[in-house]
Amino acid sequence: MLEHHVRVHPSADRLPREDQLAWKLAQAATGTEEPAADSAAMAVNRVIDNAAVAVVALLRRPVAVARAQALAHPTTARGASVLGTEARVSPEWAAWANGTAVRELDFHDTYLAADYSHPGDNIPPLLAVAQHTGRTGADLLRGIVAAYEIHVALVKGICLHAHRIDHVAHLGAATACGLGTLLRLPTETVYQAVQQTVHTTTATRQSRKGEISSWKAYAPAFAGKAAIEAVDRAMRGEHAPSPIYEGEDGFLARLLDGPDAHYTVALPEPGEPRRAILDTYTKEHSAEYQAQAVIDLARRLREKTGPLHRVRSVVLHTSHHTHHVIGSGAGDPQKYDPASSRETLDHSAPYIFAVALEDGTWHHERSYAPDRARRPETVELWRRITTVEDPEWTRRYHEPDPARRAFGGRAVVTLADGTVVEDELAVADAHPAGARPFRRPDYAAKFRTLTEGILAPDAGTRFLDAAERLADLDAEGLDALFPAVDTAAVAAHDAHLPKGLF
Repeated sequence: MLEHHVRVHPSADRLPREDQLAWKLAQAATGTEEPAADSAAMAVNRVIDNAAVAVVALLRRPVAVARAQALAHPTTARGASVLGTEARVSPEWAAWANGTAVRELDFHDTYLAADYSHPGDNIPPLLAVAQHTGRTGADLLRGIVAAYEIHVALVKGICLHAHRIDHVAHLGAATACGLGTLLRLPTETVYQAVQQTVHTTTATRQSRKGEISSWKAYAPAFAGKAAIEAVDRAMRGEHAPSPIYEGEDGFLARLLDGPDAHYTVALPEPGEPRRAILDTYTKEHSAEYQAQAVIDLARRLREKTGPLHRVRSVVLHTSHHTHHVIGSGAGDPQKYDPASSRETLDHSAPYIFAVALEDGTWHHERSYAPDRARRPETVELWRRITTVEDPEWTRRYHEPDPARRAFGGRAVVTLADGTVVEDELAVADAHPAGARPFRRPDYAAKFRTLTEGILAPDAGTRFLDAAERLADLDAEGLDALFPAVDTAAVAAHDAHLPKGLF
């Protein structure tokens, strides 16, 4: 890997583009060759995972709204598919609809380091552009692997959360790079597209604070849509604010660490295999990633606590990130409010631990149902659960070795008679270092479980077969990556939506 040291430069420095981070990202992307077998296999896993969580979210309101907006933008060109319909629309709008479906349930892949990310959010815009431009499955695979490489590198090197900047700022840059790789664009074009995308997709973290709304699902789709539009403009010769990262009024100086900002971003050398996708991991449970181990730990503790009315308090000792993002350290009273939105509850470690401790399981709908959240005994238990930051868990969260990195914590349960029950879990069971690491059969099983009753069995089989053969699909074959659903039922559901501008 090559380490790129990034700092703020005054305009008078006239920083050469070859020394700018946006150029280095574009160069690493356009230098991506055919992926190694293990990277390609993981990309297939990610395609399967995305489809599973998108199909099961099809009738949820945010997804239906995004789909309605997309269907108002048909195209006379080749276009791209909108999941749940037989329509083809302009690719940026297909990316908007499909990206929202993928993100809605907070149920696909993750990578955590200096910052947060869901690299699977790169796939909907890449697939849309691949369809629209007649690219093959091999082209799409190369683009996915490149996007993951850039996304993971940025998440490792530049923390956004410390400055309350939403993590989709890194997603937009990665998607622009993946699109450039997919289309085999010149480095200069991708460089301009990266800068445009970063400039237009930077937003605050208020979308994930307090009462969290449906925008949490829309935000990554918006970044993907913006990246497609930026690539289109760059292909037409348009330039961007430059240098977007290093400029004295740029991203680092005004939004992150200020004029003295200094970061190190490691990117692969020319010819070096792109393997960052192998460091990412998916979710077994529909909740924020740092809650995955919390759910598994709660399920394990059920056997030790006895009747839950005896629980006086639960304290989760965990990392800075977990405590401040989904724990009581966030200072959000909404994380303890039974009337909170689903999006808020899936970012509430106290709520999640309480329900998992009571039920011994987790479900993407039932565990968040309003009547479930308002159950009196649940509310009573929930409000006795707090989190604290433990420096050792924070250190383990930032462990340089991915195989030793920890995203869990230690639960200390105090019973009414003073008895203390403790247990800890470093990573979720489905994590690569966990008790039951996800493999291809697990992704296929997740797909079949989530789509049961929505897809006909043969439709699911056809999709899984196409995904397995992704590297060999021709341009028309990419259509098979959209599982066939009952489009009439979807249309009937959408007919009841309020009308907008389009």
